[in-house]
Amino acid sequence: LLMRDHYEVHGFFMQLAQPNFLFQKERVEHIAEKLQMHLTVIDLRPEFEQKVLDYFAGSYFDALTPNPCVICNKEIKFGLFLDAILSAGMNGMATGHYARRVKRDHIYQLHTGLDPKKDQSYFLSRLNQTQLEKIHFPLGGKTKESVYQFVEEKGFLDFRGQESQDVCFMDNSGVGDFLRNRPDAITSAGNIVNSAGTILGRHKGLFNYTIGQRKGLGISSETPLYVIALDLVNNAVVVGKNDELFKKDIRIHTLHWLSGGPPDTSREYKVRIRYSHRGSIARLMLEENDWGTISFQEPQRAVTPGQFAVIYDDTELLGSGVIE
Repeated sequence: LLMRDHYEVHGFFMQLAQPNFLFQKERVEHIAEKLQMHLTVIDLRPEFEQKVLDYFAGSYFDALTPNPCVICNKEIKFGLFLDAILSAGMNGMATGHYARRVKRDHIYQLHTGLDPKKDQSYFLSRLNQTQLEKIHFPLGGKTKESVYQFVEEKGFLDFRGQESQDVCFMDNSGVGDFLRNRPDAITSAGNIVNSAGTILGRHKGLFNYTIGQRKGLGISSETPLYVIALDLVNNAVVVGKNDELFKKDIRIHTLHWLSGGPPDTSREYKVRIRYSHRGSIARLMLEENDWGTISFQEPQRAVTPGQFAVIYDDTELLGSGVIE
């Protein structure tokens, strides 16, 4: 698409901690050869370990549920990787994210992708103006199906259904095995309790559980029980009934605004509390030191500490905060 628009295009590929890196590299080399494009591999493995893997594991061991893609986009892909690309003499970087960048009154706005099923703006909610100035999203105004058709017309026939992984550094072993093998692993067992503190069973380490989980608890009850909290202080998994999972007000910290400043708090906005959440109407109350409270019109199910609450004004992504 960029070549069609008469850009001079060079390819760059990140080496991180992908278990199938050599396979991916071969695919990328094939693409670059077919497009007659120069390709450079940037090795960011030590930085990825420090900024993403340490965050990912540390969050779980602190009884939080992380979102490594949000942090990776901020620190690695549109941080160190973008820096390396610009240092190589490029004027900007294009990626395949389904999101749209719009410039209004000298401010770069980030909007949802046109395809609602593939919108990836949530994962870009920690970017800043310096990063947005240099980024292009050629797929933001297209649907996934139209992109498949376009590349197939150009002779690339082996991409349909080859979705990117949610956790690119994970092999088939899963999160639990990955965390148990970390040198800083905290795996101590403890009690499963209800909200009254009654012991119902034993857990195998807090990192194995997340808010809203029902299966794999190893306890029996007349009514279904779900994880409603992870108590780090007492090393306990707290379970309760489905109605105990709903919250109307949530606290957020480390607030970040893409424009550089907060929005009008007298208005209502749409807030997504996880990537798969479609969003719900809420009001914002901002406090000092980048803290705030989000008050939803309707209670939200399974609000999960460590995830990002991302705030939208219609299609525009305004900012985000970490759920406390």
